[in-house]
Amino acid sequence: MRRTLFLSIALALNTLTATAQEATTATAAIPSQPLDYSLNALSRQTGLQFVYNAQRAGNPTARAIPAGLAPEEGLKQLLQGTGLRYRYLNTNTVTIEADASGTPTPAAVPTAQRGGPEAQVASAPVSNNVQLQDLDGVQVTGSYSRSLEQAVDIKRANIGFSDSIVATDVADFPEQNIAEALQRMPGVAIERNKGLGTKVSVRGLPTEYTMVSINDLATASGSGGRDVEFDIFASEIIQQVTVQKSPTAADEEGGIAGSVNISTAKPFDYQGRKLVASAEGAYNSISEETDPKFAFLASDTWGDWGALVSFATAKRTNRTDSTSGINFRPLTRFLGASGTRSSQAVDVLQRDAGITVQNPKDTDETDLLVFQDKVGDRVYVNDQDKWGATASVQYKPSNDFSLSFDAMVGGYDTTEDEYDAAAYSASSRSTLEQIYDYDAETLSDYGIVVLRDVAYTATQHEFLSKERINKTDYSQFSANLDWKGDSWTLDGLVGYSGAEKTLDSSNLKHVAYAPSRTRWTEKSGETIPSSNPATIDMYNAPDKYLFEAYETTLEKVNDDKYAAQLNFSKSLDLAFLPALRTLSFGGRYTDKTKERQYGELKITGPSAGSTAWVNTRTLADNPLQSIGDIVPGGGYSLKGLDWAMVSNDYARDFYRYDGFHTPFDDGQYYKVDETVTALYGMADFAFDIGTVPVTVNAGTRYVDTSVTSAGFHPVQNADGTTGYTDTPISKDGSYKDWLPSFNATAELMPDLLLRGAASKVMMRPALTDIAYKRTASWSSYRYTDGNPDLKPTYAKQWEVGLEKYLDNGGLLAASYFYKKIDGVVISALTGTVPGVTVYNANGSLNGIYDFDVYQPVNAAGTYEVDGWELIAQLPLGNFHPLLEGFGINANYTMLDSSLAGESDLGVKTPMPGLADKVYNFTAYYENDRFDARVSYNHKSEYVESIGYNLYPIYRDAYGQVDVSIGYRISDNVKLSLKGINMTNEATTGYTMDPSFPTMYELSGRRISLGVRADF
Repeated sequence: MRRTLFLSIALALNTLTATAQEATTATAAIPSQPLDYSLNALSRQTGLQFVYNAQRAGNPTARAIPAGLAPEEGLKQLLQGTGLRYRYLNTNTVTIEADASGTPTPAAVPTAQRGGPEAQVASAPVSNNVQLQDLDGVQVTGSYSRSLEQAVDIKRANIGFSDSIVATDVADFPEQNIAEALQRMPGVAIERNKGLGTKVSVRGLPTEYTMVSINDLATASGSGGRDVEFDIFASEIIQQVTVQKSPTAADEEGGIAGSVNISTAKPFDYQGRKLVASAEGAYNSISEETDPKFAFLASDTWGDWGALVSFATAKRTNRTDSTSGINFRPLTRFLGASGTRSSQAVDVLQRDAGITVQNPKDTDETDLLVFQDKVGDRVYVNDQDKWGATASVQYKPSNDFSLSFDAMVGGYDTTEDEYDAAAYSASSRSTLEQIYDYDAETLSDYGIVVLRDVAYTATQHEFLSKERINKTDYSQFSANLDWKGDSWTLDGLVGYSGAEKTLDSSNLKHVAYAPSRTRWTEKSGETIPSSNPATIDMYNAPDKYLFEAYETTLEKVNDDKYAAQLNFSKSLDLAFLPALRTLSFGGRYTDKTKERQYGELKITGPSAGSTAWVNTRTLADNPLQSIGDIVPGGGYSLKGLDWAMVSNDYARDFYRYDGFHTPFDDGQYYKVDETVTALYGMADFAFDIGTVPVTVNAGTRYVDTSVTSAGFHPVQNADGTTGYTDTPISKDGSYKDWLPSFNATAELMPDLLLRGAASKVMMRPALTDIAYKRTASWSSYRYTDGNPDLKPTYAKQWEVGLEKYLDNGGLLAASYFYKKIDGVVISALTGTVPGVTVYNANGSLNGIYDFDVYQPVNAAGTYEVDGWELIAQLPLGNFHPLLEGFGINANYTMLDSSLAGESDLGVKTPMPGLADKVYNFTAYYENDRFDARVSYNHKSEYVESIGYNLYPIYRDAYGQVDVSIGYRISDNVKLSLKGINMTNEATTGYTMDPSFPTMYELSGRRISLGVRADF
C-alpha cells in the first residue's frame, strides 16, 4: 500500500477531509494555535498533504490567518516568523522544514502548481494510509535530479535504513529488466546470466536472502527458491522501488539481506489524465540483431473514481559465446575404478609426476589429486518474448478513504539454443595416458596437486545441440483499503500471486571416444589432438561421432500464494506518557503452494522403444551447418574455431516421432504447502534528549509457520535399483518465533541525522530444499534428497549510521552494519545407498556403485558478517553556479565475514554468494532539454558453489559501464540513446585460484535508440 503523508513519531496530522472544491468555499479562519493543529486545519481546507516532523522542525505557535486565502498565501502567513519554510514536492504534497537561511521565505511554487505549460512535476500518490515509519514516494517525471531528490526525501522520512528509486530513474537508465534497474541503488548488485541481470543481491549477501514483494505481496515467479527471477518482469510497469534494510515489526519478516518493495502505479498518482508511450530498438553486438520494445500507460480520474492501465512488451535476441565446464575433478574418478583404469592411472602419476598413490581406494588421498573435468566451447542464443500489464481501479471519495483493486499479469517466453562442442576428460572409458604438466605449488597449502596438461586414453568428445523452452505466465491481484480517522488509520489487503512455468528441454547427443589432450589456457581450457595415433581433431570429424540419444525433459511448476493483512494505528496524546505517540498492531495470513512435476525420456530410434540409431547413426548422417550459419552473428568469437552442428529446429522436427511425449516421473513429483500466521505490535515514541529530537520505533512480530511436503518416497528394490512408493506420502514440519525490531533517529543538528536499528530477521528455506523427493546424479554416484525438517536461516543484526542532508537532494551518509547468521542451509552427506546399478545412455551396464546421499541441512555454526555502506549524492550546482546541472550519485558497500569450513576438504570459504565489495558510480548532467549519464557498477568476486563439496568455485569480480543520453524534442517528446556494457566485459570464473579458470563468457554490448512521449 502506498503511503505519502509522513509525520514522524512526533506528529500525526489529523484527517484530510476536504476536497479541493471544499477548500475554495471554506470560510473559517485558522486560529492562532500550535503549528501542527494549524496545518491540520489548512489541510482540511485545501486538500494539501504536509510532510512535517515536529521534533525536527519544531512546533511553534502559528498566527491566525484570514479565511479564503490561496494555499500559497495561507502558508506564507501561517509560517511567518516561525523560521520555517514550505516546499512543494508536487502539486499535492508540501514539506515544512527549517529555513536554512534563517529567513522565513517560502520556496517558489513549481510551475506545475501554477498550471504553466513547462510543468515537470507530476502529481503525487494521494493515499491516506499513514504509517509513521513509512513514506512511499511521489512520482516525479522528466528529471533525474528530481527523482534523486525525492528518493532522498523518502530516505530521510523513513524511520529505518532504506533507499529508493522512482519511475524516472527506472525509465531513463539503460536496463533490460527490473533487476538491472535496481543495481544503481546503494548496496544492491545483480547476478548476471549470459549478459542479463536475473537476481538481486543486497549488501553482497546471497540472492536468496533478499525478500521481494510487489504491492505488498511476496511475489511468485516459479523459481524453486525464495529469490525472485526478475528477468520475467518488464521494468516499464514499475512505479517505485524501496529497499528496506532495517525492518519494523509491521514488515513481513524483513529478509536477512533486506526487502525489495516494488510498487506499480495507481490512477490517483497523477493529476487527471496521463498518457505515456515509448518505443525502442536495441542492437546486440554479437548476435547483430535489433530487438523492439514498446510500452504505454494511460490513467484518468473522474471525481471519486480513477482507472489506470499500463502495458509493456519486448523482444530480445542475445548471443553469448562461452568456454565453460572446466572444473576440478578428483582423480578418484580413475583411481577408484576397477581394472586397468586404476592401475594405469597409478603408473602414469608415478612416471610423469613422481606421485606415489598409497591407496587408490582412499578418497581422502585421491580427492587431493585433481584434473580437468571437461572443456566446452559453447554458443548460446537466447530469444525472449516478454510482456507485462498492470491495471488499477481506485475509489477515493476523500483524502481519508481509498479503496483500490490492482492487477498485474504477464508472460515470459524464452527459447535458448545451446550448441556445445565439449571434451569430457573424465569419461567412464578413459584414464590417464600422459601428464605433460602438473602443479604442486599453487594449492600446496591444501595438499592439492593439479594436473594442468594431460593426455587421456579415451576422452568422451561430445557434440550437443540443446534447446530449452521456458514459458512463464504470472499474475497478481490485490484489493487494498486505506482508511483514516481523526487519530487512527486502518489499512487492509487481500491478494493472490501466482506463476505457472513450463520448461521443455532437449539435447541431441553425439559422442566420439578417442585419445586427446586437454589443458588449461590463460582464459579457459582447450582440447587438442594427442600424440596417440588414434586421436582425432574433435571439431572436424563428424563421421566419428555416433548418435547416443535425443534426451528430453519436461517440467511443470505451479507456484501460488494467497495473503490477507490488516493493520491498525492509533495516535495518542497521553499526559502521563507524552513521549508515546502511536500504537500499531496487525496481522497477516499467507498460504503458499508449490507443485512440481518432472519427467525425462531418451529417444534412441525412429519409434517408441526403438534403439535402431544407437551406435549406428553418425553425426554426418544429419544435415550439418557451420556454427556461424546456425546462429545469428557469424562464427565463434572466442578462439577462432568453427565446427558443424545439427540445428535444434531440425532436431526437434526429425527426432520427435509422431505421438511422442515426455512422461512425468513419480519420483520427481513434489508438492509443498506452507501457511504462515503473523501478528505484530509496535509503538512510536518522540522525545528530546537535551536539545536533540529523538524518534523511536520498537515492536515485535510473532510468526507461526506450518509446512506439509508431499512426494513419492524412494524405496530400494530387490535388484538394487531405486523405486518409489505407489502413492504420494507427506511429512509435516513447523516452527514458531518472535522477531523483535528497534529503529531510532536523532537529529544531532539541522540536517544531520543519527540513525540506529536492531532486529532479528529470518529467511525461509527454499521450497526445493524442503520438497520430499530424491534426485539421482548418475555420473557423480550420489542422490540428493529434500529435507522437510529444515528450519529458516536467522540473523541477529544491528546498524548505526550518520546522514547529512544537503540542498537540492544532496546526501552524504555512512553506516556500519553487523549480522550474525545462524542456521545457514548447506548440503551435507547424510547417508549411503549401497549397490546401485548404473546404466549407460545406450542401455548397457555401467557398473554397480555405492551412492552417497546428500541433503540440505541447517549448519550448526554461525556466520558473522559486518561492513560499511557509504553514500554520496551530490548535485554539484550546490558548490558553484558553473556546475549547475552536473552531479554524482555514488555508493560503496564493503563486507567482512567469518569463514566456514563448508568444503569437505576443510577449505575455508566465505558464504557462497557473498561478495565483499559492491559499488556503483553515476555521473550526470541535465538541463531543460538535454541529459546525459554514465554509470559504472561493480561486484567483487564471490564463491558461486563448492564443486563436489570439495573445491570452491569462484565467480570473478565484474564491472560494467552503461551510458544514457536524452534529448527533449518538445515538452512532451524525448529521444534517448542508451548503451549497456560499453566496455564489452566478459564474465569469468575460476576454481580456488585464478590460474585455474572455469569459464570465459562474452555477451557483447547492447545499444538502443528510443522515443518517449508524455501527455
